[in-house]
Amino acid sequence: MSDDFKSRAQLWPKGRLFEDFEVGVVRDHHWGRTLYESDTILFTTLTLSFNPLYSNRTYAEALGHPDIVVNPLLVFNTVLGLSVEDNSEIGGPFVGVGKLKYLKPVYPGDTLRARSTTTAARSSQSNPRNGIVTWRTEGFNQRDESVIEFERSNLVRLRHPPIQGARA
Repeated sequence: MSDDFKSRAQLWPKGRLFEDFEVGVVRDHHWGRTLYESDTILFTTLTLSFNPLYSNRTYAEALGHPDIVVNPLLVFNTVLGLSVEDNSEIGGPFVGVGKLKYLKPVYPGDTLRARSTTTAARSSQSNPRNGIVTWRTEGFNQRDESVIEFERSNLVRLRHPPIQGARA
């Protein structure tokens, strides 16, 4: 690769830093994702999830479902993934998930979209170069029905972190 090409390249910053998050701000995440039967069968097989509700149509119908149910862990991963660009793309360490609720089954062919609300933002006492941000994320199907909700937290870099070794 020529040095000239490198010198003309421009860095396009992505993601948000700690100071970009304000408690109460709601972000509708773009695009959404349609989950197909092949998605849930592959995911269910690869994760060794042997619940027949996710792979046996006759069994699911006998329990009153119109089709197999999309594996709930795939629903969670999809909705979480839809929120990454707006919330945690810079890549701070994942702190955890809580208050996870599955509200309605998702079926093959449903399209999921997500919305997140910033619920907390505080400095990290153990890592002063970062803050901890918490979001409440909701997932909706194409009929605008709420199918999942959860909270998650990440460490997020400060825009101007303190210089290490400096004294206050």
